[in-house]
Amino acid sequence: MAAAGTIYVLNGPNLNLLGTREPETYGHATLADVEKLCADTARQFALIADCRQSNREGELIDFIHEAHAKKAVGIIINAGGYSHTSIALHDALVAVKIPAVEVHVSNIHARESFRDHSFTAKATFASLCGFGIDGYRLAIIGLATRIGAKTDARTDAKPKT
Repeated sequence: MAAAGTIYVLNGPNLNLLGTREPETYGHATLADVEKLCADTARQFALIADCRQSNREGELIDFIHEAHAKKAVGIIINAGGYSHTSIALHDALVAVKIPAVEVHVSNIHARESFRDHSFTAKATFASLCGFGIDGYRLAIIGLATRIGAKTDARTDAKPKT
């Protein structure tokens, strides 16, 4: 069983290539940098970030179902290209009824027109794009606010805003 304050941070296809894939679009930060940022930010709210990445749609759906089974308090999802194509990911997010935030490293609306539509965004209470990896930090702060998590005084750190 997940700890009461566990959030799942799910990253989809090609996000394992952060730092080397199209750095002019996605920057130089790596997936390990994203995971550290998420863990550090979650800790400020006494939350645990359970970070996962998969290039496979079905595995991402399994992670969403697992988040429900383990009573995760939230989901941060960057479904990558699946955001624009996957009704199945949308349906999984809707089915589990866990507060979720969609994140994209780049500004998807300033890119190819097919990226303007996101199926996963319609299953989340908020969507962030274009902030680079800092979007994950912002998403966790927003999620923590939504679920009523308070800054953990034991961390001696306040969320950066």
